[in-house]
Amino acid sequence: MVKRKQPSGWAGFINLDKPAGMSSGDCVYALRKLLQERRIGHGGTLDPAAIGVLPIAVGPMTRLLNYLPTGKAYRATIRFGLTTATDDLEGEVLTESPVVDLTQADIEAQLSAFCGDILQVPPIYSAIHKDGQRLYDLARQGNAPTLEELTPRQVRIESLILREWRSGAYPEAVIDVECSTGTYIRSIARDLGVKLGCGGTLAHLERTRSGQFRREHSISLAAIKQELEAKTFQLIGPDVALSHLPKCTLDDQQFAFWKNGRAFPWGSEENIVQVWSPEHQFVGIGKVKDEVLSPVVVLLPEF
Repeated sequence: MVKRKQPSGWAGFINLDKPAGMSSGDCVYALRKLLQERRIGHGGTLDPAAIGVLPIAVGPMTRLLNYLPTGKAYRATIRFGLTTATDDLEGEVLTESPVVDLTQADIEAQLSAFCGDILQVPPIYSAIHKDGQRLYDLARQGNAPTLEELTPRQVRIESLILREWRSGAYPEAVIDVECSTGTYIRSIARDLGVKLGCGGTLAHLERTRSGQFRREHSISLAAIKQELEAKTFQLIGPDVALSHLPKCTLDDQQFAFWKNGRAFPWGSEENIVQVWSPEHQFVGIGKVKDEVLSPVVVLLPEF
């Protein structure tokens, strides 16, 4: 009989600074080896070429990935005069033509059209499903649909701010983007190039924020390894990762109901809440509705 490896005891979150050249799955695999913990997952995929914030959940906290806040922020470099099959520099070049007459004012005049609730067609090379297969698998098989055949998805762009303009034969715009989960920055680069009539592709992407996690507070895989060797590494607690959710602290009787997965009377404001034991230990996620608190995810202190 093959024995299953026991959990390591790690429970919390990591604000990982993902390096270029690694997929989100590669990062999870590396952390499983470093922490000797099989229960690790990520919140919000980053393309291999992209860098920056990748939220990681460890141990039982993997059950909470869906409750992390959804807002994202990016710093994107868009190159004009160029289009590719993947809408970034990783793909085959489709068209290439210098655009020396493009100006910063031309870019700024178009940005407002991308703000608010918009319909966005995902890139041909993406993880979106069509006919039961991911688009990138269809593309690699030579069966990629056209953009016109893809169903647009509604996303929300909170803001687009031009931070830097680099003139030249193939000029570049550095843009800060705040957006909802599911937004493709590669699609923004492609569509902005279409509106300008010159083509555009994503040249560089950095995720600067995901929910409560910010790039300036992130940690690299190398730094995690060093801290583990020095025995100073610490995970981020749920009180930080889930600080956007109201906090409910139970009394002894309520906690007895909670441990058994039972609902009990609570306040009137309807909400998803983080739940804490009388001893101030995080014990899961609940839902308040009709003045009743019902367990959604129960994590007992002995995890």
